[in-house]
Amino acid sequence: MIIVLKKGATDEQINHVASKLTEFGFQTHISKGTERTIIGAIGDERTLRDKPLSSIPGVEKVLPIVKPFKLVSKDFKAEPTVIDIKGIKIGGGNVAVMAGPCSVENRDMLFAIGKRVSEAGAKILRGGAFKPRSSPYAFQGLGVEGLKYLREVADEYGMLVITEMMDPRDMDDILKYTDIIQIGARNMQNFRLLRELGTIKTPVMLKRGLCATIKEFLMAAEYIAAGGNHQVILCERGIRTYETETRNTLDLSAVPVVQSNTHLPIIVDPSHGTGRRDCILPMAQAAVAAGADGVMIEVHNCPEDAMSDGDQSIVPDDFDILMKRMRVIAEAIGKKIS
Repeated sequence: MIIVLKKGATDEQINHVASKLTEFGFQTHISKGTERTIIGAIGDERTLRDKPLSSIPGVEKVLPIVKPFKLVSKDFKAEPTVIDIKGIKIGGGNVAVMAGPCSVENRDMLFAIGKRVSEAGAKILRGGAFKPRSSPYAFQGLGVEGLKYLREVADEYGMLVITEMMDPRDMDDILKYTDIIQIGARNMQNFRLLRELGTIKTPVMLKRGLCATIKEFLMAAEYIAAGGNHQVILCERGIRTYETETRNTLDLSAVPVVQSNTHLPIIVDPSHGTGRRDCILPMAQAAVAAGADGVMIEVHNCPEDAMSDGDQSIVPDDFDILMKRMRVIAEAIGKKIS
């Protein structure tokens, strides 16, 4: 539910309402606006049947949240969430760019790619150290060694690190080297993993599942937020349809639909969304035009030799072109590449 405080409510009144809600077993989130303060409360509303919250000094009205996803809904928090990591912002009027190889293959390769994408303007280095592959015989990543390379390269070029986590047993190692934890499409509804991520403070980027509806996508994000971690980034990466010309069907309509339902930032991954190198530039540009809060692009200096997803990786020269185009589009809609 949402508790709207009266205009001019004092800090003492706000804290009193919040403490009462906590006493009744609710999780609370205080949001102070320019005109009014609201308190979001999550819990069993049946416990309040004989407790008239509207009579507490400073309370103007009490409103229920009707959506099944509570903490991530716009009803709970009207203004867009901006996640600030070491000065690099995701959300609001910022367009974050995450770029790098699908998999960390070796140190020299990662340094070469990291240098080029950083020079082009990307602030977040992506790369898989633990790789979930369809075949158990395919390259599975370098593990902790790959994490160390990601951190070394990112520090060299002033970037953040985002990498995927599949198993909570890897959490300590990943937290040591990573700024953003990525949860892949296959794990979007791994609820035990999502609950674990709710216990940490590191930002989490949650990818939409292969066949997930937007409601299911937001409910998965709710698992993380319900655990206490509100630094959640959503990622549209294509869904499975009957079309076979592309790897997945990139649902760009999800960007405005998600933004109408949640305050969380949403980025787009056209690399996995299409699986085709020739589609990545136009779909990344379209994602920015649609209002996405960022893009995730796979870049490789020699895609034909890539150990994973070479078909959906662009070369650094094409990434340079893409960055220039996205800056123009972002500026046209009142945003900026961050």
